[in-house]
Order: sequence, then C-alpha cells, then structure tokens
Amino acid sequence: MVQRPDLYGAVVCRVPVADMLRYHRFTVGRFWISEYGSADDPAQFPFLYRYSPLHNVVDGAPYPPIMVTTADTGDRVAPGMAKKFDARLQAAGHSAPVLIRVETKAGHGAGKPLSKTIEEDADIFSFIFRMLGVE
Repeated sequence: MVQRPDLYGAVVCRVPVADMLRYHRFTVGRFWISEYGSADDPAQFPFLYRYSPLHNVVDGAPYPPIMVTTADTGDRVAPGMAKKFDARLQAAGHSAPVLIRVETKAGHGAGKPLSKTIEEDADIFSFIFRMLGVE
C-alpha cells in the first residue's frame, strides 16, 4: 500500500511489522533477525529503511482507506507497531479514512475466542464493503 497506493481501493493491514528499523527490540522480534535482518548492522540499515512501511509514508500521498488491526496483549508483534503506523498515516494528511482496531483481552492469533474472531471479521468486512461501495 505504501509503495503502490494506486493498486488498492481499500486496505486491511492486520498486525503489521511496520517499523523495520526497530522491530527486533520488542517482544519476540529478535528471533526474526535471521529472516529480516537488523538495522543495527550498518550494511543492512539502508535496505531495511527502503522498505520499512513506517518510514516510507509520504505526506499528502493518495493512500486508499485503511484499517490497521492489532491486539493490546499481542506478544509476537508489538501493538505499538500498528499504533505508530496508523498515527503516521493519519499525520500524513490525506483525505481517506485511516482507522485502527485494537482487540482487547485477546491476542491476534491462535487461541482467540471465536466470538472475538467473528466480531473482528464483521468489522473488517463492514469496513471493506463501505469503502468499496458494496451494499
């Protein structure tokens, strides 16, 4: 979405690892260094910076409507990632809706109660249908 906003009518960004420069400093992110690399390594920093969603939001860009989701008790992807990304998109000053949905009293993956999964999916589908004009 950040790289090619023209491709999307609406976006649901679920539990994003959005800060590629600091992801490894929170929760279990340090275990992902072998997959993503580390901004602490001067040779890897430029690569991570180029594709880090948080660091590549452009002020005034025509981003599509977006709903970012997270869980306040997420222990794999730090909830701050989604919150920072959402805040940065809001600060970018474009006219499309920028929403965040924070699940409470449950994580974002396996083990989430079915009732919460249904509520989240209903919110997501409602957002998509509304943004795309589907009745």
